[in-house]
Amino acid sequence: MTHDANASIPLAAKIFDKLTAGAALPTPLPPDAFPMFQAWFDEAGRAKQQPNPSAFSLATVDPDGRPSNRIVLCRGIDVAAGTIRFFTNYKGRKGRAITANPRVAACFHWDHLDKQVRIEGMAIRTTPEESDEYFASRPWDNRVGSWASDQSEPIADRTQLFAKAMEVLKQHGVGIADLALKGNSVHIPRPPHWGGFRIWVDRLEVWLGSSARFHDRAVWTRDLTLSEPPSDANPRPGVSATAWTSTRLQP
Repeated sequence: MTHDANASIPLAAKIFDKLTAGAALPTPLPPDAFPMFQAWFDEAGRAKQQPNPSAFSLATVDPDGRPSNRIVLCRGIDVAAGTIRFFTNYKGRKGRAITANPRVAACFHWDHLDKQVRIEGMAIRTTPEESDEYFASRPWDNRVGSWASDQSEPIADRTQLFAKAMEVLKQHGVGIADLALKGNSVHIPRPPHWGGFRIWVDRLEVWLGSSARFHDRAVWTRDLTLSEPPSDANPRPGVSATAWTSTRLQP
């Protein structure tokens, strides 16, 4: 029996179609992945399939070299600069880790969309004005909690935390009647140990899932240069970045 090479062409086409079925990343890849990242982020929010579509894992390294990871919320994407923003207690474990080593990694995963974005970069503090603006937008109980909690430190029980919260209200002249009448409009200023970080991204990888496990992946990288290492004296050094370069990755 002779083999007809032409007969195998339709079968090969069918196999190719099966393995590459579904959504795919653009060809050629765009020069900057951040517009795509923003579009995926917005799509996840509109879908309303996850309680917190803005949630991402944030990995840091402690001064002793021990890695740690937790979930935080993205509070802004700056497409032009190539940054994402989150807020936290600067004295908590992640705040201390970032102060010692600003290199961080992050991952967004939207399971219902079969999409993932992995990020690596440098976390630099936002300006006090930026932190003030976001803090003022938070509900009153969140603001009280930022004052009352010595984040990551031990406490005997939750009643002690409640007592600390009541002391915060007293210190800021806020009574129970004020909360009932004014709600979130009560004035509770931002504590100095609380604020934002902006992750300047130097590596961004996108992943688009496929039912055949022939996922589509690509990575964009650039070089970042700090005017000086972050320090207590200058927690917000200047940042400059080169243009992005990109490449597709095997799944």
